[in-house]
Amino acid sequence: MNEAAGKVAPFYAVELNRIANERQRRGLPVIHMEVGQPSAGAPAAAIEAGHRALRDCPQGYWESGALAERLAHLYRERYGLPVDPSQILLTMGASAALVLTIAVLFARGARVAVPRPGYPAHRNVLHALGLVPLELDCGSETRFQPTAAMIRALDPAPAGLILTSPSNPTGTMLPEAELRAITAACRERDIRIISDETYHGIIYGPRAHSMLEYGPDAVVVNTFSKYWCMTGWRLGWAVVPAPLVDVMRRFAGNLFLVPPTLSQHVALAAMDHAAELDGHVATYATNRRLLMAALPALGITHIAPADGAFYLYADVGHLTHDSLQWCRDLLDATGVALNTGKDFDSVHGGRFIRISFAVSTDETAQAIESLGRWLEARKRA
Repeated sequence: MNEAAGKVAPFYAVELNRIANERQRRGLPVIHMEVGQPSAGAPAAAIEAGHRALRDCPQGYWESGALAERLAHLYRERYGLPVDPSQILLTMGASAALVLTIAVLFARGARVAVPRPGYPAHRNVLHALGLVPLELDCGSETRFQPTAAMIRALDPAPAGLILTSPSNPTGTMLPEAELRAITAACRERDIRIISDETYHGIIYGPRAHSMLEYGPDAVVVNTFSKYWCMTGWRLGWAVVPAPLVDVMRRFAGNLFLVPPTLSQHVALAAMDHAAELDGHVATYATNRRLLMAALPALGITHIAPADGAFYLYADVGHLTHDSLQWCRDLLDATGVALNTGKDFDSVHGGRFIRISFAVSTDETAQAIESLGRWLEARKRA
């Protein structure tokens, strides 16, 4: 077996999701708050466009020039950035965009800094490709995000840095001043930046800033999975600096050919239905408010300040030091499926949980009630 393969950690959310699905197969109720996916699907009109594409369009290898142009327009509209459509590389989800970017930018054995807590696939893809993740311990004092001071303190300088703002699992965002400072620190030390902007569009306060506003040499990865509610369609993209376009396309063609043709038709149509999608974001905002009000009353008081995405990251260290078993017990007793912080932080994650609130408001209320009853029963026991 490849030595690097042994360093890839399990994805506990997948295990908890499997247990939850098995519970459903037995006819028992489940509220899915363990995985990071919207409970809503793609806009209805986009699904209709998919039906038309199945009927009228060949489903062979194909890349949608119209979708690349529409995404370039999104960057002009949302961030004021003059992105050329040729810089948009369509991929099989943000996951494929990440694999391509890491494979092109870095040599085997290179060190790449990643925040902890952070999305586990960033760390595990680095391991799988023979690179060395350099974890930055980011606690509540920095809102669970890295700082320019952390980057400048690294000796020697790593080859790269992966950022996520809003973050998974915390939902916290890097403020504009810190983004500028991190970009400057990376430029001074010749550190390449990969910016994972998966949760842009799902924001509860001031707008999210793209790393491209400050570092045009960064590679940005994004996806239709979250804001556009197209998780299972497996479609994402990378915004690539012009000098890297040719080599990234060569790698993409050899590793993945092209992304799913049907998904590209659906995504192009979905981009014209922001009102429906923003309605889902409004639901997430309501769910966030409900949880932020209810959890402290249940004794869970240390919660990351979620600026975006659809997660709450909460410290339950006063209740357990094994949050994976805690989540299993909760799921078994109530049908409420949450995720352990062990997915996101191999050091401190045993005392944290992540709650995904991309469900209906009724389900959120039911989950709060069930969690409260379960906690009270455990206290009595």
